Amino acid sequence: MRIVLLLVLLGGAVLVSATFRPSIRTLDQFRFALSAGEVDRVTWRGDGGEIWLLTWSESPLVWHEVQSHGLRDAKGPYTVKRLNADASRNPVSPSIVQIDDRRGGSFAPSWPFRFPGGTNLWWLATAWILTFLLMLGSRPRLGNRWAWFWLFTVGEIGALLYLVLEPRVLWQGPGAGPAHSKPMTGGTGCLASILLAIVSLGAALGIGELVRMLLG
Repeated sequence: MRIVLLLVLLGGAVLVSATFRPSIRTLDQFRFALSAGEVDRVTWRGDGGEIWLLTWSESPLVWHEVQSHGLRDAKGPYTVKRLNADASRNPVSPSIVQIDDRRGGSFAPSWPFRFPGGTNLWWLATAWILTFLLMLGSRPRLGNRWAWFWLFTVGEIGALLYLVLEPRVLWQGPGAGPAHSKPMTGGTGCLASILLAIVSLGAALGIGELVRMLLG
């Protein structure tokens, strides 16, 4: 079960990381791809009908972006009205979603629950929740439940570490592993989660850049 959950979470982490480093494209390239039916999802940031950042995908791993200075052509600024009109001309319209950065946060990390452009990855969210419940119902070896709570939430990828390390390292044979002499307390776990969050962001950007170089 740990291996299945780990593989699901790793796959989801790669998909989400791919959205971090979209390739730069022009407005004309976006409109051509839209008219050709090559656009799967569209997200935009803006206000009052104006768009200052437009991102779209050809597939879950291939993302592109038009930045604010490129969202203008001979007809003027590219607005939400024009975007919807272009999308409506296609037999199958892509998912179009506004990204609201002011949305309130929660204790859980956003990446398992918020995939850009409409439908979320329910299988990823389910795997994260199951792993979190598994942690709450177990007796962790390397840290107490509060320590792992902070690593799961603030630390972003604590769920991945838990599946690899608890209750024994994944590559260790069957049988209970020895108890850790000094398991992390909640305070230590909170501090470690901040460092882990920084590592998580760097890893996500690195994976996103690698995907962009290979597929973008």
